[in-house]
Amino acid sequence: MKISTKGRYGLTIMIDLAKKQGEGPVSLKSIAKDNNLSEHYLEQLASPLRNAGLIKSIRGAYGGYVLAKDAKDMTAGDIIRVLEGPITLVEGIEEEQPAQQELWGRIRDAIKNVLDKTTLEDLKNHDDDEKQQAYMFYI
Repeated sequence: MKISTKGRYGLTIMIDLAKKQGEGPVSLKSIAKDNNLSEHYLEQLASPLRNAGLIKSIRGAYGGYVLAKDAKDMTAGDIIRVLEGPITLVEGIEEEQPAQQELWGRIRDAIKNVLDKTTLEDLKNHDDDEKQQAYMFYI
């Protein structure tokens, strides 16, 4: 499974909206500027997110987008499925040997589990300054 720029940038839009939830509408222009992304590309992603009921558009001079639901009620899986489609790992899995079918199914289920248990609230609250520890392996 490969998450394309559609999924990655869509998550960026949603995380930014979650961080600014309650502050009023946020323009795609400001999200694009803050994240050094193409505003035109973000506009293409906003439509399916709006049609899926994840965001709402507000018209007017001070318009923009807001989350349609609370960040704790949306998951990364909701967003990825809207923009990327169903989560599949291998095409034609039914033609594989049973052991391989089992492996691909377990990997798919693990990915779905992570995406469906990670809320937008979790992503919003992630500490960007938190340094990930490097692991040291000795052989």
